[in-house]
Amino acid sequence: MSITPNLLVFGALAGPAALAAIGVVASKNAVRSALCLVVNFFLLAFLYFTLQAEMLGITQIVVYAGAIMVLFLFVIMLLNLGSLQLFDEKKDIKQPIGIALGVSLAGMLAAVVVPNFMKVDDAKKVLPNYGSPQAVGSFLFTQYTVPFEGVAILLLVGVVGSILLAKRRIS
Repeated sequence: MSITPNLLVFGALAGPAALAAIGVVASKNAVRSALCLVVNFFLLAFLYFTLQAEMLGITQIVVYAGAIMVLFLFVIMLLNLGSLQLFDEKKDIKQPIGIALGVSLAGMLAAVVVPNFMKVDDAKKVLPNYGSPQAVGSFLFTQYTVPFEGVAILLLVGVVGSILLAKRRIS
């Protein structure tokens, strides 16, 4: 397997993305955790760009780094979650057990995934318009029409339900 410039850029972005993801989970401050999530979203978008999936990268920036994170930060500010004290001062056994289980799970996944990556000789040839808005739209409205409509209905039900719940609290 040869090292290409695209692979180097991917590796340079994947490491900080993994660290930002760990920062989301490990940070006890909700604002810092949300900021690590923003960094992770942007790095993930750049990873999509290195894989020539421009549509996914743009969607990642607009939808997740933009809209979803504004919602998260608004909720954090609304609930005043600046600093939470999650654990008491006494020793809690759940945290070390959780860390040990997480590390063992990551090790087991790596033991299964890494050998499969070593067997890959070369990247498969992709279609010339892979990741373009036209290709995504074509798949979305031909092959995946039913799941797309199902998600649209599910989101509509969620919006209507949240409006009804909010209306009930006001009256």
